[in-house]
This record gives sequence, C-alpha cells and structure tokens, in this order.
Amino acid sequence: MIHEINAAKLRVELDGITPLIWRELIVPTNWSLDKLHLTLQAAFDWTDSHLHEFLIGGLRFGDPELSHHDWEDQKIFDTSEVRLSDFAKQDCGFVYIYDFGDYWQHKITIVDWLALETAPKHAQCVAGARATPPEDVGGTYGYELFLEAISDPDHDEHADQLYWAGGHFDPDWFDLDLINKDLRNTFRANVRRRLHQPKPKKTKKQR
Repeated sequence: MIHEINAAKLRVELDGITPLIWRELIVPTNWSLDKLHLTLQAAFDWTDSHLHEFLIGGLRFGDPELSHHDWEDQKIFDTSEVRLSDFAKQDCGFVYIYDFGDYWQHKITIVDWLALETAPKHAQCVAGARATPPEDVGGTYGYELFLEAISDPDHDEHADQLYWAGGHFDPDWFDLDLINKDLRNTFRANVRRRLHQPKPKKTKKQR
C-alpha cells in the first residue's frame, strides 16, 4: 500500500553560534506555519515572548497585526493560512526569525518528505545538539559575553550572570526526552515554558 506524504523531516540550525546548535524534527505536513512556530519554540526551549516571522522564497510570513515593519512596502502573509504541505513540490529551505532584538535566525532545511503509515499527531525531535542560549541574552554577541562570564569565577559579572540564568547553564546540554515531552505538550492550554535550563541532578557523592 502506497501512503501519501504526511510528514516532513526538518533540519533546523541556529545561525551565528559555534559549535552548532541544531535540531532535527519530524512534523506533520498539514500543519500551518503558526503551528510550526510553536513547535520550534518548544524544540529550542524559547519562551514565545517575542515577535517572529518566516522568510520563504523572498516572502514574509507572520502575524500581519504584530509583525516587524522595517519594510513597509512588503506584504506580510498570515502564517495561519499557509501549510507546510504548500511547499511539498519545492526543494526549498527557509528561515525562521525569533526576537527582532536579539534576532535569532534559524536556518530550516527540508531534509525529506515522508509517507508514514500513520500520520503523526505531534512533532518529534529525532536528533540534535547543544543548548539554546538564554532568552534576552543579547543575541550572538551577548551570548559570547555571557559564556565568558559564567565560565570564569573571577569575572566581574560571574555571579550576577549565573543568578540571572537560574544558577546554572551548560552550553552542551541536550535532553532529547525532555524536548520530545515539550513537543507533545506544545498545543496544550496554559502550557508552562521553562525560564531556565534544568539543573543537573546531584549524585550520591555530591549529596
């Protein structure tokens, strides 16, 4: 039995940071871009507290009532009216921008179109690496300064930056199970978003 395309495998990379921060996701193709936005928020542990938009084929997609208006003459298409399946016949990648201040730019590549036996009901993260920067850290440059401060106990900002980050931050942290739990809960009403990275569990020797 031949199944129709019902999912897409996406490779999402956060630009401007080395080593690379990335996620590989499988998402339903019948989802609109506004659902993909919430999925990316969950996959990268963002808090959905800033504006966002997609850039696809030279066009802008976002919330026409709220989106950034640097280019007053360029139309902003409504993400709720565009589905991922609309790009099924195109070999294209696109860009997702979150927070026009910090300007987190995510490069999205469509790795494959999938015809699964059972259409997925939610997104799944199948691979990835490294932690997302803290919200409002100041973009890629601010993130570099933040890492420099928390890695040096003698740095003037060491204690303040650690406190601001919730007392702990590991740039190499990546928890696939926790990310998938967040993805399963993406569309639940009143879903709580983590403000800080989970602290490591203490071993018996540390207690």
